[in-house]
Amino acid sequence: MRVTVLDIVVAGVVVVVLLGLAIALPGRRRQRALRQRLGAVATRLGAEPREERGSVEDSLSNLERATELAAEAVGDSSSEAIRLRRALDTLVQAVVIVDENGNTVFSNGRASGLMGGRHANAIAAQAVEELLSSTPLGASDERTIELYGPPRRTLVVRTESIDNGSRNLGTIAIIEDVSERRRLEEVRRDFVANVSHELKTPMGAVGLLAETLLGETEPQVARRLAQRIHQEAFRISRVIDDLIDLSRIENQQSPPREPVPLSLVMAEAAERVRAAADQRDVELLIEEPRPDIAILGDRRQLTSAIYNLLENAVKFSYEKSIVRAVGSHEKDDAVVRVVDQGIGIPARDLERIFERFYRVDPGRGRSTGGTGLGLAIVRHVAVNHHGSVGVESREGEGSTFILRVPLKPQEQP
Repeated sequence: MRVTVLDIVVAGVVVVVLLGLAIALPGRRRQRALRQRLGAVATRLGAEPREERGSVEDSLSNLERATELAAEAVGDSSSEAIRLRRALDTLVQAVVIVDENGNTVFSNGRASGLMGGRHANAIAAQAVEELLSSTPLGASDERTIELYGPPRRTLVVRTESIDNGSRNLGTIAIIEDVSERRRLEEVRRDFVANVSHELKTPMGAVGLLAETLLGETEPQVARRLAQRIHQEAFRISRVIDDLIDLSRIENQQSPPREPVPLSLVMAEAAERVRAAADQRDVELLIEEPRPDIAILGDRRQLTSAIYNLLENAVKFSYEKSIVRAVGSHEKDDAVVRVVDQGIGIPARDLERIFERFYRVDPGRGRSTGGTGLGLAIVRHVAVNHHGSVGVESREGEGSTFILRVPLKPQEQP
């Protein structure tokens, strides 16, 4: 039997009244009635029923023991309730419990913030209340709530009725924010679709060219077909190499730290891209910083980031134009600015150019041999080194990419 604080209080009042009666009304019958009442109170508090013999003092002693046990039980119950409340407050899900009349009897910390909020939270709170009130006895329900923000969020609300086998005790609602999970699922689907598209197009071209080559007898035409096959195979290889590079950089969120001179990685990146610049008749100007400006980071990743910025600038520059890379030291950051005189980037695309496979001009990107992964690699290298990358551009007026990396590593939280 569950003993509550109210039971103990009532028992105390009853004992006081009964003792008053015992003093005011002496006599054997009154004594017997008093023992019966005291025994009933003790039994209510959880004591074992006893025979109606002995003195009033014996009955009082029995009642005292029952009261002590009941007080201990209430203390244990309060400790369990506090422990349960603290445990529910640590959950990432919001939890709301209402009684059979629909009155809220418990809500954890996350639920309090959700149910007491405004705007989008108010819409979510209303949906939760509707679901709590509409869940029938012995059943459960679930609803997905889309909050368009900003920021956009997706909540999944699950409700289930609570009973003790004979009557309804209320309903519990668990609210889970699945926004990040949905976003990652969308990223994964887009990534798989983009990879499939990027590989399917050149693979289809290789198959078609090879089939044509098999039936070709003209040496010059066969040579041109072989060259096209070689170009498409190189394109496939570039996509795979960039995917491997991007995967390695993403998995290596904390790269090895060693002093890397900024001038050194800029020179290595420029040397790797110089052949492509010469082929497109683009002049490459590298303004290296002082030799003592060094970054604590991964040399391979930093070189890859600057190379991709330079390669991107060369690919989208006009012939006989200039691509300039300037290294400098600004406050606590090493900064690399890559400036081109190319086609520029429309304002609508500026926020998306660092996404995987995103191209401002898909046709031009493929014709220049781009994989759509270079700027995504730059962004991940910047994040791994606690830095940032941004762009300033106008369509038709060229672009300036700015890579910032702290000279000293930030403390990990």
